[in-house]
Amino acid sequence: MLDKIDAIEARYNELSNLIAENVEDYQKTAEWMKERSEIEEIVEKGREYKDTLKRIEEDKALEKDPEMSELAATELDDLLPKKENLENEIRSMLLPKDPRDSRNVIMEIRAGTGGDEAAIFAADLFRMYSHYAEARHWHIEVMSANEIGLGGYKEIVFMVKGKGAYSRLKYESGIHRVQRVPITESQGRIHTSAVSVAVLAEVEDVDIQIPESDIRIEVYKSAGAGGQNVQKNSTAVRLIHLPTGMVITCQDERSQLQNKTRAMSILRARLYDMEQQKRQEQLDATRRSMVGTGDRSEKIRTYNYPQSRVTDHRINVSSFNLAGVMDGDLDVFIDELIMREQTEKLSVSEGA
Repeated sequence: MLDKIDAIEARYNELSNLIAENVEDYQKTAEWMKERSEIEEIVEKGREYKDTLKRIEEDKALEKDPEMSELAATELDDLLPKKENLENEIRSMLLPKDPRDSRNVIMEIRAGTGGDEAAIFAADLFRMYSHYAEARHWHIEVMSANEIGLGGYKEIVFMVKGKGAYSRLKYESGIHRVQRVPITESQGRIHTSAVSVAVLAEVEDVDIQIPESDIRIEVYKSAGAGGQNVQKNSTAVRLIHLPTGMVITCQDERSQLQNKTRAMSILRARLYDMEQQKRQEQLDATRRSMVGTGDRSEKIRTYNYPQSRVTDHRINVSSFNLAGVMDGDLDVFIDELIMREQTEKLSVSEGA
């Protein structure tokens, strides 16, 4: 572990020198600053760890001194647990990082089985993620929405902008099931409905190239609100990716160019995610992650309103604060999912 810490610290110092010596090369400096910021936390933890090891050695030596042995023993009682905690933290930091973790997120929520009730629950989930984003000072932009008359969504696509958004929201991909009495139910019977959530990392143009010949673009008049300009002109865009048959529509922006730009960003994110999933399936052919397969068809969570219970089936963790969860209190699940995933990675790394 010390060898890895020393190598990372040496690279950190090298980057600091490069930045100081090449201030006029803005592009390179920006790249070096980004790389340095990505390893800064582990460098700080590494320095704290090495300082702790040094103090432990000094206190062990002082234990032989009759006058200092009691003080040294007291300090060791604090330092030894600290050393163990730092080792665990650093091991987690040394695990391979998902390169998408620092990116913004495109989330797609779609009503599944359950008709209008599923669409209403899709709107509930959108509000839940909006509250979660607000608490973390992230920004949400709706990219496309297909509303129903009861305040629900057949589909809503939105972007979440903020540091670490993908690193936490990526665990939300899958089927979310709700059990409750729908507002449309006159006899008070509990129904079960389902909504699918897809979480995609935002993709830059350089990450994935899409030939123009692979795309057909259709324009039409927007059916949504937006004033006379939207209604009179063909500003809505339907983008068809010919190789996959994927269809993306955007009509929320006022101009055709803005809607096309948004549709392209969704397409790039979907295609990149498909490629990443193929690679992951190849890597995980012989094993499955402890926190689930990540399959979008997998039921990941159930929201039971009569019992005020939310259960995450991947980790078998339940919260009886359903109101709090729907208000954005998701960390009870996300923190545990992150911990389980890191534990699994550590066991694989140590067994390799």
